Amino acid sequence: MAKKKPKSSQSRTSTSKKDEKIDDLSSSSGSEKHGKSIDQFHVKTSRSTEREESYSSHIKKDKKGKPGLSKICVAITSILVIFVALFAYNVFNKWQLTNRVVTPHPAPWILDLNSTSPSVSPEKFWGSYRPQVYFGMKTRSPKSIVTGLMWMHQFGIEGQLRHNCEQGDGLPRYGWLMHDGVHFGVQEIVDFGFSLSTEFLKRPGGLHGGDWTWRITAKQSEAPVISLLFYVATDGQGILQPHVEGQGRLAYITGFSEELGEFKVIFQKPTDRGSKVPKYASYNYLKAQSPGLHKLTDIVKSSLSGHFVYSPPSGESQHYFAVHTYRPPPQNQMEEGGKEQSHFLVHQVTLQVPFQIEIRFESGSFITRPSLLMGEVFTEEMEKQKALFNERFEKTFPLQEKGYTQQQIVFAKAALSNMLGGMGFFFGTSVVQSKYNPHPVAYWETPLYTAVPSRSFFPRGFLWDEGFHQLLISKWDREISKDVIAHWLDLMNVEGWIPREVILDAEARSRVPPEFIVQRNENANPPTLFLALQKIIGNHNQGVTEADKSYLRKIFPRLKTWFSWYNTTQTGTLPFTYRWRGRDIDTNLFLNPKTLTSGLDDYPRASHPSDDERHVDLRCWMALASRIMSDVAMLLGEPHEEYETLHAVLSNISLLEELHWSEDLKIFADYGNHTPAVVLEREKIFIQPGQQKAFHPSPRLVRVVRRQPKLQYVGAFGYVSLFPFLLQLLPPDSPKLEKTFRDMRMEKKLWTPYGLRSLSKSSPLYMKHNTEHDGPYWRGAIWININYLAVRALYHYSKIEGPYKQMAASLYQELRTNVITNVYRQYMTTGYIYEQYNDSTGEGQSSFPFTGWSALVVLMMAEEY
Repeated sequence: MAKKKPKSSQSRTSTSKKDEKIDDLSSSSGSEKHGKSIDQFHVKTSRSTEREESYSSHIKKDKKGKPGLSKICVAITSILVIFVALFAYNVFNKWQLTNRVVTPHPAPWILDLNSTSPSVSPEKFWGSYRPQVYFGMKTRSPKSIVTGLMWMHQFGIEGQLRHNCEQGDGLPRYGWLMHDGVHFGVQEIVDFGFSLSTEFLKRPGGLHGGDWTWRITAKQSEAPVISLLFYVATDGQGILQPHVEGQGRLAYITGFSEELGEFKVIFQKPTDRGSKVPKYASYNYLKAQSPGLHKLTDIVKSSLSGHFVYSPPSGESQHYFAVHTYRPPPQNQMEEGGKEQSHFLVHQVTLQVPFQIEIRFESGSFITRPSLLMGEVFTEEMEKQKALFNERFEKTFPLQEKGYTQQQIVFAKAALSNMLGGMGFFFGTSVVQSKYNPHPVAYWETPLYTAVPSRSFFPRGFLWDEGFHQLLISKWDREISKDVIAHWLDLMNVEGWIPREVILDAEARSRVPPEFIVQRNENANPPTLFLALQKIIGNHNQGVTEADKSYLRKIFPRLKTWFSWYNTTQTGTLPFTYRWRGRDIDTNLFLNPKTLTSGLDDYPRASHPSDDERHVDLRCWMALASRIMSDVAMLLGEPHEEYETLHAVLSNISLLEELHWSEDLKIFADYGNHTPAVVLEREKIFIQPGQQKAFHPSPRLVRVVRRQPKLQYVGAFGYVSLFPFLLQLLPPDSPKLEKTFRDMRMEKKLWTPYGLRSLSKSSPLYMKHNTEHDGPYWRGAIWININYLAVRALYHYSKIEGPYKQMAASLYQELRTNVITNVYRQYMTTGYIYEQYNDSTGEGQSSFPFTGWSALVVLMMAEEY
């Protein structure tokens, strides 16, 4: 933006002369007007003045030769006052700076404190909001009652307790097959020798979110004996009372909490599928206290005992492992700084597969319950929900109309359902730090309703992932998407910063490496929430309802501050350039210092981080953001000229080329202090004569710079180079668009039969390790979120007139088919959708199941962009 020019010296001189004339004029007029009265005043006061001067001279004579103590005291006092004032100011200023990072944004909260309560949102109060466990439910409240399922084999591979989603468990398959995000869900978990179908169904009623029922159906391939462990726990507040019958069978639990009032959890006896006759089972239960939800698995493991006997009517008796009913957890696990303990009750059922078992939750305020949600009633209601889901899915994503097979449609439903079933509700405090904080500090307590990238590996909120998540979710349920975006924007502090990873409680922190827990307020993430907002406002604001406008009006003050934060903290040294903060600074260890804040982690940037860097992807994100800000402002009748002007500059192709087009490389590129001549080599260790080599540490891999860096464009063709195309900034007649298309399609660069690879095969850092133990991540693998943006952009350019329209249309069909076919094939082969795919074989790799942005394959199938 243009800055105001200072006034010239000539103008300042002329102004000074004018002021002098005004002073002379007022002086002369004042003398003439008041001259007589001034003379009279002097005559009246002359005598008194003489007396005062005589008295003053007498005093001076008396004090002659003595020091001026009063003057010294006044001087010392003045100095002290100034010093104290400066000290107080510095202390206040330091306190203010250290507290800014944990000071909430001053705008009214988008969501009020009761927005997730059963009185305001009863249909979404209960849900599968615990994505980190294989099966569990909780409420959208700060101190929820939580429920969950654990299980384990007996008589063969004892002790392998399943609870938290873990890649190390090696399950052949697990995931939601159907989930509408609100009313019901159907999940299949395939373990070794058997499978579990976990279903839940909600029924509205009463004042506290209504009832729900679980149905667990076990099917066998080897008829093993297994134990299911159902549990209920409080999270800091609430009361649970067990009701035990017979030989240690927990028949039901009664309880009370502030959010739920009185409630009851009933454990039905297991039966064969379709039968009403109870099946033989052994029962155990545990009553304990826990310092937090993150300790539940440990408490169960520490309570297991092998002295119980399983004695079926037909078959031999065997010892099995079960929770010891009366054994308390070890004391050292229970004492954590005097925190309020959580009540924890476990109901264990041990029996042979196959079987079916139901668990009911009944709200005490649901008085006019028409029937019990169990047995045939449950089956009938579940079938209705499945039919509604199938009908809604086809209406939203008309895949059958597009000719997809039934198996492909089942896959797409699973991808959507895992996104919705992977949504979580978290409450607590993030750990943050600014440059003014010597140590990490706690953010304010806050809730977060969000989708998660991966239930097993990333069961928490990620800012840049969330924008991609909401592209799919907003197509299915716009209200859920608006709710999620509001939760994220309410995390904003007074500066306009939003933490890029949100880890709110002990249960979440237990799954995160320590180095990733602290969030720093100078670090950004791609502002992908603007992609989701673009979906809400649509093209040319078509389909925007009054409710949408009201929502946008609520979030607009925070959007303005967020946008301003990027434009003040992430800018480059030159006008209209941008630079990611937060790059790794230990250049001795990294082949290319990572830029985690960009979302593209180890994608090659300038080899030597400096303030002179300019990053083309961030500039393109800001071009998109400025456009959406302008559109929203215009829609609301707010001033939009500033955003419109900035967008015109950031989307100006001539300026973009001047800053980021390399004529030598013929690509859009980052710019910075860079050399491609870097390698990792074993450091040389000098061993003194007579010393043994065994007493020295193994030599590390360290970076060796073989040619000194200089300011230049970074020769790394890949995803970053595509951003002017990906975010549709290139004019349809730009020769740079044709060059981008041709480079994309070259197999020695980005093209594969499975999608676009992240880094060209001709790049010096293609598939190179960044450290000895840090393998390539964004250096060749295929990522679905960027491929989605590429398919979306190709669709855009294939629909507008231009010399490369046909080329875009051809590439669109080819790339879209490649991505969909490979993701589907890998799902059918392995049972999972993956974080990334191998660019040589197409095989899924890294974390799984990854039904965050990889689920965008559904939008590609439906051609919804």
